[in-house]
Amino acid sequence: MGLTKITVGILISMVLFAIFFTHVVNVLSTSPIQKEVNKDHVISFSDSSDNLLWILQISDIHISLFRDPMRITEFREFCHLTLNAIKPSVVLASGDLTDAKTKDSIGSEQYEEEWKHYRDILNESNIKKRTLWLDIRGNHDNFNVGSPLSKQNFFTNYSIQGRDHPRSYRFQIKKRNNIYTFIGIDACLEPGPRRPFNFIGHLDDDEIKEIRSLIEQTESQPNNYTIFFGHFPTSCILSPSQDNIRDIMGSHKQGLAYVCGHLHKLGGLIPKMYTLQKTGFLELELGDWKDNRVYRLLAIDHGILSFTDMVHRHWPVVLITNPKDALFYNPARENLDILRNSTHIRILAFSLSTIEYVKVQINNEGWLHCKKTKGSLFVSPWNPKKYLTGLHSIEVLVRDVEGREKYENQLFSLDGTKLSFGILPKIALMSDVSIIFRSMFFITLCLSIVPLFAIRYIHKLVAGGKMIKPKLRQSCCFSLLQKVWVMCTIDRMFWPIVLYPIYLAVGPWTIGYIVEDHLGSVFAWGILVNNAYLPGAFTYVYGFIQLITFQIPITFIVAKTVYFRFLEITVKTGKGLSLKNKIVFHFPFSVVFVMQVIMAYLFWLAYGTTAFLLGPLRTWSLILAAVLYWQALNLPEKCTRKAAEIWYVSPSSSAANQDNINRSSLEKSN
Repeated sequence: MGLTKITVGILISMVLFAIFFTHVVNVLSTSPIQKEVNKDHVISFSDSSDNLLWILQISDIHISLFRDPMRITEFREFCHLTLNAIKPSVVLASGDLTDAKTKDSIGSEQYEEEWKHYRDILNESNIKKRTLWLDIRGNHDNFNVGSPLSKQNFFTNYSIQGRDHPRSYRFQIKKRNNIYTFIGIDACLEPGPRRPFNFIGHLDDDEIKEIRSLIEQTESQPNNYTIFFGHFPTSCILSPSQDNIRDIMGSHKQGLAYVCGHLHKLGGLIPKMYTLQKTGFLELELGDWKDNRVYRLLAIDHGILSFTDMVHRHWPVVLITNPKDALFYNPARENLDILRNSTHIRILAFSLSTIEYVKVQINNEGWLHCKKTKGSLFVSPWNPKKYLTGLHSIEVLVRDVEGREKYENQLFSLDGTKLSFGILPKIALMSDVSIIFRSMFFITLCLSIVPLFAIRYIHKLVAGGKMIKPKLRQSCCFSLLQKVWVMCTIDRMFWPIVLYPIYLAVGPWTIGYIVEDHLGSVFAWGILVNNAYLPGAFTYVYGFIQLITFQIPITFIVAKTVYFRFLEITVKTGKGLSLKNKIVFHFPFSVVFVMQVIMAYLFWLAYGTTAFLLGPLRTWSLILAAVLYWQALNLPEKCTRKAAEIWYVSPSSSAANQDNINRSSLEKSN
C-alpha cells in the first residue's frame, strides 16, 4: 500500500510538473507568429533618405530634489547637446519623469519643484520648436495622486502633453509620403497610492475602450507605421482577462513595437530586456536614465524597425538600419523582400563633431568606405544575393574628426533565420507578474499552514490508536518533526500560528491614508480607497515577504521553545540554562522580532501613524510574536499532556536530553 501511494504521488507530481512546464513553454514561445505582412507592397531600398524616420526614447529620469543632482545636469545636456546632434523627429519620454520620494527614500509624495525642474529644462532647450516631445506618466509620477484632476497631478501642468492628454493618447506625424502614429499607453493606477503598492499598472474598462478607440481611429485614417509607448512593460499591466493589452496591440497590424521602461534592467540582471511577443510586436524595455543614463535611438527605414541603446556622453552613436539585426526580425510585420532587393547598406551615424568616416565590412571580406547622403545617413553599395542563406556578420567602424570612435557589429539574415532571445528577458516581458506574485504568496501560505494541520491530524490518529507513530531515524528532520508535533498539540500555540497567515490572505492588512487624504484598506487581493478598487499584485509580494521573514521563522522558533518547555516539564530536572546558552537560545527570536520592528517602522514612514497603529500585517504581528513566545516559555503542565502521550521522555533517559539542552544542540534545533 505504501509503495502504491508513493507511486501515485510521483505520477501526480510528474503530471503537475508537465502541465506547468507546458504552460511556461507556451507563454515564452514566439513560434505561433504568422507572417501577415503584405508582400505586394515592397518599397525600393536604395541610397535615398526617403522613407526614413529616427526617434529617441528616454525613460525613468527620476528628477529628484534629494538625490543625485547630476541626473538633472545630464538631462539638461541630453536636451541640449544630444538632441542637437541627433535631431530626432520625435522624443518619447516613457514615464517616471520625477522621483517623488521623500528625503528618507521610504515615503512618497509629489514635489512641485521636481516638476518645475523638468519643465524648465524642456523650456530652456526650446524643445517644442526642435522636436515632437511625447511624454507620459510612470508610477512615480502617480504616487499619492487621487485622480488626473487632483492638485497633486503636476503632470497636467508641467509636462508637454499632460494638459491635452492626461492619460492615453495618440499623435501622428507625416514625413514625405509616410504617416507615423505614436500611441501612448497610460496604465497608472487611479487613484495612485503611495509606494510600495504602486508598482504594477492597471487598465480598467474605460481605459481599454480608449486605447481601442485610438487604434480604430488610426486604422480608419491613412497610416503606415505605429509605435506604442508607455511606462509599464506588458507583464506589469493588469487588465480585464478578455481584454489583454498584448492582444489589443497585436491586433493592430501596423504596430511595429511597444517601447517602455520601469524595470531598470532589473538592477542589472537583464541589461538587454527585449522580446518578440506572440501577438506579433516587439517589446523593448529601456534601461533607466536615473542610474544608467541610457537612452534609445530607433529608426523606421522603409518599414524596417531598428534600434540601439546608448549611454549618455558616449559618441559617436551608430545604428545599422540595413541589413537589420537578425535577432529583431519580425515576420509578422516586416518584409524581407525589401532587404533582399535593396541596393545599399544603410547606417545612421551621429556625433558632437563632424563624422570623419564610416567603414563597413561583411563576413571579414574587407572594409568599405560609406558615402554620406542627406543628413546623417551613410550608405555603401552591396549585393544582397551573396548573402541569401544563413546568418552573416556585418561590422561598422565610425570615427569623428575629434578622434572618437565607435565599433558596432551584428548578425543579419535574408532568409528569415532567427536568433533566440534570452530566457530571462522572455520571462520578464512575456509572463504575467501578477500571477507569479500571487502564486508565490499562496504557495508559501500553504507551506506555512498545511503541514501543521497534517501533523495535528496525524497526532489525532495516533492518539486514537488508528495509526502507529511514524518511526524516523534520529536526524535533523526527526528532531524538527518532533518539535513541531509537540507544538501542534497545544491549542493556544497552534491556532494563532495557523490563523494569522489565513487572516493575511483574506483580512485587511492595514487601514490608513493610502492616497492623499483618503482612508483606505489594504488586502492581499487589492486596495479599497476613495470608492475605488485597485486589484492586488504587488501586495502579494509584500505578503510573501511577511511569510518568509516572519511567519515561517516564528513557527519554528515557537516550536523549538515549546519543546524546550515540554522537556522541562516532563523531565523535571530543575536545571536552568547558563547565561551564554540563554543568549544563544533567545537570539533567533530576537533577530526575527527586530526585523519585524524595522519593517513596521518602514511601513510607518511610508503610510503614516494611522496605518501603523491599525496594521495587523506589521505592527500587530509584533504583539502576536511576543505573546506566543512568552506563552511558549511559560506553558503550564496541563498544556503538554496530549504531547506527552506520544512523546513522553522517561526520567531514565532524561540526563542526556537535558545535557543536550544545556549545550549548543538547542541552537541547532533552530
